Amino acid sequence: MRTKLFSLAIVLVTMVAHSTFAQLENPVTWNVSAKHKEDNRYELTFKANIQHGWHLYSTELPAGGPLPTVFIYTESADFKPTGKVTETGILKKALDEVFNVEVRYYANEVTFTQEIELAKGVSGTTISGNIEYQVCFEDKCVFHEKDFTVKVGQKVAVAQTDTNDNPTDSSLWSFFFIAFLGGLAGLLTPCVFPMIPMTVSFFLNKQKNRFNAILNAIVFGVSIIAIYTSLGLLVSLTNLGADFTSNIISHWITNTIFFALFLAFAASFFGLFEIVLPSSLSTRTDAQAEKGGFIGSFFMALTLVLVSLSCVGPIVGALLVEAAAGLGAKPIVGMFGFSLAFAIPFTLFAIFPSLLKSLPKSGGWLNSVKVVLGFIVLAFSLKFLSAIDSVYHLGILSRGVFISIWITIFAMLGMYLLGKIRFKLDSEPKPIGFMRMMLALASFTFAIYLIPGLFGAPLSGLSSILPSKKPNDFDLTKMVNYAQPITVNNSAICEDAKYSDFLSLPHGLQGYFHYEQALACARKQNKPLFIDFVGHACANCKVMEQQVWSDPRVLEILRNEYVIVALYVDERTKLPAEEQYISPTDGKKKDTVGKHNADFQITRFSMNSQPYYVLLGNREELLTEPYGFNTNIEDFIAFLKKGVESFKSSK
Repeated sequence: MRTKLFSLAIVLVTMVAHSTFAQLENPVTWNVSAKHKEDNRYELTFKANIQHGWHLYSTELPAGGPLPTVFIYTESADFKPTGKVTETGILKKALDEVFNVEVRYYANEVTFTQEIELAKGVSGTTISGNIEYQVCFEDKCVFHEKDFTVKVGQKVAVAQTDTNDNPTDSSLWSFFFIAFLGGLAGLLTPCVFPMIPMTVSFFLNKQKNRFNAILNAIVFGVSIIAIYTSLGLLVSLTNLGADFTSNIISHWITNTIFFALFLAFAASFFGLFEIVLPSSLSTRTDAQAEKGGFIGSFFMALTLVLVSLSCVGPIVGALLVEAAAGLGAKPIVGMFGFSLAFAIPFTLFAIFPSLLKSLPKSGGWLNSVKVVLGFIVLAFSLKFLSAIDSVYHLGILSRGVFISIWITIFAMLGMYLLGKIRFKLDSEPKPIGFMRMMLALASFTFAIYLIPGLFGAPLSGLSSILPSKKPNDFDLTKMVNYAQPITVNNSAICEDAKYSDFLSLPHGLQGYFHYEQALACARKQNKPLFIDFVGHACANCKVMEQQVWSDPRVLEILRNEYVIVALYVDERTKLPAEEQYISPTDGKKKDTVGKHNADFQITRFSMNSQPYYVLLGNREELLTEPYGFNTNIEDFIAFLKKGVESFKSSK
């Protein structure tokens, strides 16, 4: 039994260690899960990932030594633990000179298992409790407590720290089917459509005969599949980390390259120049032309894959988490299913690029098609520039500027279709036909639709593309009775939020951008915590904010019932040196706010797709299942209300 004197000594040591090693405030991350064994018996698994240099003590230590690892369960008539806790890991033994006893401990990782037996007549229940453990680093020791909650029975067990949307016991075929559907959904994202004119132009200009057209299209499709599938394998084999995708789609170099690429294609469609390979490469590609131009097909596929990542990143990111966890063939199968669905339509389209040739043979008509595509590509090029501006807080391409440029582009497109603007490759103007008139009308209508956005209108249909609204943006809707009255709680935050000088929440909400600060406020105000894992370059996050968060009922619950924290996973602001650390999950250094937030989401919730919403209680217990991308407002309200009810019932 622990004496008061010994407990006091532990507390004092913990305080010293905490102040000295603040950047390592939680050297152990836990993943708790459960699986069915037989009849009414289940096995709980507690996997501990231990930061390098630290060690975690065994459950069995001699009396008079340091504190062992202890698992304490909340009493319930629904279940009872049976047998002893078993340990799986590289057990080390050493003489502790302080306590003068032989201690048993683990480094890097260890898995504890405990068998649970459900009571007669109970088909499922929720098991909760906490883990008490002590970890040491050289001569410094830290005592920690970790709450856990896991469901067993009825449905597949879901743990507090293991909320992967793909259950580990699901078959590879079902996972393949889900990934295939994800690929079909990815085709509908706004980042993919602008690639269509590039694909058409490439295969229209490069093919010389039917056989080469089919062969190059097949190479194009196979390349898409190979590139996407290799991403999961690459992360697993090279330990790039599950936040690899986020780093790609938010980095200024990537977005600058594709902004310039889109501008170049737009200029080419306008007739400014023709995109050709350098002469040194042209000779080689000409030599390969009879073989199908495989090199060009591959690089066209690579361009499509990289550009599409900015919208399909949440789907790909979930699969990369599987790869980072090293779950055998599952990430490969998933990425193959996703890329297969993604590649099939593009491959078929590439096989038949001559469909454009079925249009009137007039060079002016065919050039008009290219010019229209040029306006569209030019408009979408701003998305990449906007990503740079948002991630790096440049303040150049604001929402108002972005919308103004789009209004100009689509107004000019309408004028072009009416023959008021001409390019050098256009033929002599002819009477405006019905189809051209309808397209001009659509272009002008779209430009007019954008105008209210300059005055604060949400433009929900374009929320995935437009920059987010900022508090200092001009918003006429605030001056009129634009929405239903909302009860505002002026004490939503306890103190000035860290990073609030360059980060903000949508719709005038108040909250935090630092987890520990938000958690402290939630405990002070006795409120649950609403965690928003978000990204500057996350298109679906903007959709949720504009189409779901904007509902007055949602805003009222968020304002009054929760303390909000938005954790940007692609925020590039550097962390102070003392807060930087090496993640035990991927072994990579986390030196920015975004990397820290992404690592927190992955290690704590086994998920790195955004948006991802988590509701926690004051003890950091999970109040309900996390919520992903789902624009059904009623579902989101039910999610928020369930969190509030669970929080109140846990008091």
